[in-house]
Amino acid sequence: MDGGVEVSGSRYYITTAIPYVNAKPHIGFALELVQTDVLARYHRLIGDDTRFLTGTDDNALKNVQAAEAEGISTKELVDRNAELFKALREPLAVSFDDFIRTSGEKRHIDGVQKLWRACQRSGDIYKRVYKGLYCVGCEQFYSEEELVNGLCPEHLTRPELVEEENYFFRLSKYTDRLISIIESGELRILPETRRNEVLSFIRRGLEDFSISRASSRARGWGIPVPDDPDQVMYVWFDALGNYITALDYAYDGELYRRYWLENPHRTHVIGKGILRFHAVYWPAMLLSAGEPLPTTIYVHEYLTINGQKISKSLGNVIDPISIVERFGTDALRYWFVREVSRTEDTDFTWDRLVTRYNADLANDLGNLLNRTVSMIRRYREGKVPSPSDSTDLEQDLRQIAEGIPEKIYKYLDEFDLRAAITAIWDLVTRANRYVEESAPWLLARQEKNGDGAASSRLDTVLYSLAESLRVIAVHLSPFLPLTSSKILEQLGIGADSQTKWPDVAAWGGLQPGTLVGEPKPIFPRVELTTSEIS
Repeated sequence: MDGGVEVSGSRYYITTAIPYVNAKPHIGFALELVQTDVLARYHRLIGDDTRFLTGTDDNALKNVQAAEAEGISTKELVDRNAELFKALREPLAVSFDDFIRTSGEKRHIDGVQKLWRACQRSGDIYKRVYKGLYCVGCEQFYSEEELVNGLCPEHLTRPELVEEENYFFRLSKYTDRLISIIESGELRILPETRRNEVLSFIRRGLEDFSISRASSRARGWGIPVPDDPDQVMYVWFDALGNYITALDYAYDGELYRRYWLENPHRTHVIGKGILRFHAVYWPAMLLSAGEPLPTTIYVHEYLTINGQKISKSLGNVIDPISIVERFGTDALRYWFVREVSRTEDTDFTWDRLVTRYNADLANDLGNLLNRTVSMIRRYREGKVPSPSDSTDLEQDLRQIAEGIPEKIYKYLDEFDLRAAITAIWDLVTRANRYVEESAPWLLARQEKNGDGAASSRLDTVLYSLAESLRVIAVHLSPFLPLTSSKILEQLGIGADSQTKWPDVAAWGGLQPGTLVGEPKPIFPRVELTTSEIS
């Protein structure tokens, strides 16, 4: 334990949900990718053996309908759009280790059929005729009571009445066990409001749910039910399995043993709209199959535009690539982690993005770096000086810096990314105030007049500013990886040398004599265009 953060070399498996590929990606999924990436990068930083999975849900009926509307084959549509999701890796700087697609990958097809058979052996799968209201957008049946004025609460569309013979899963059998594992914390659901929502849903009484569709209604698209070619798996039974099929569950692979069977940290990051599937259906399926459950489900709220959920179905999407091309990768990543609420929907506007960018990134962080590097070059020929005796000002800086690791560890464990990055920004804010309080330009003037004490004091001030920036860069690396590298580069430090945790987080790690680089603005100020304002 160092600064409240245990470096155990544990294992950590984390996944996003897998999105439908009926259209190109929007910033709603970009948010989830970045949130998951922050957690994955952080756990790598503290020494955990980390695996980060994402991918695409290719087998949804809405994909079939989208392909029909375009006049192309379903395979052509999902192949094209899945590549667009995979291509988010570079512009968003996400570090996933694996990308799974649910169509055409043998490991997935074999895996979900194995899962089906395991549930079948437990006596939890049976066949019956069912009639209900089905929303294709959600890929789920709704009761009349769950509808809002007869419409799907998510998509505001009228569900279609479907009647057919399907296979069902005995979800009702697992009511008591699900309550027990959630109440005990064996399955953590955060934030607490979502945990309470799940418990309330379960206590109202669970009904068995359909886990297959007639192959004819699915237009022949989907994974066949074992031993029944007239049925394909319900997309959620198929999709949820990806979290283990990607680990070679089908073949009892080494990855499955390492990251699921013998791993204390099996984590999903999902949107609130699919909470029921992940916190109720998925654990029940795993209980039936005799497999370990996820340990943590982190639930994020929605991004909205004018109060409406950003949705491909509603047509109010914003392309994350266009934001990156205009403002840069870390501008979008920063907005996601600093502006998005943990417990409420967050409205995206161009004005909010630019205001946060200019205030925090350009003014606070960018200006601090530029001033510090420029002064070291001007007053110390570009070499970081050795500090001498510190005052209360330096002690205050150091105290804030040394408190960051424990805060980040705590807040990320609670899925509070906003609080975690705010802890880093406390040091940014304090370092900017320190510049004004210590007035290095006045010390330089006094030094020129032969004041030895001022010269020694200037060394301490410049070192403290440079060290503050190094600590900031180290902690920013999971959140703003490109920015972190740029700061370290201008400080004359190799990014690779700043990865041995927790040593690099300790105050005093910057070596005096280090030659800083040339000061360059890392966040030039931006202004909104007329079209963006409107």
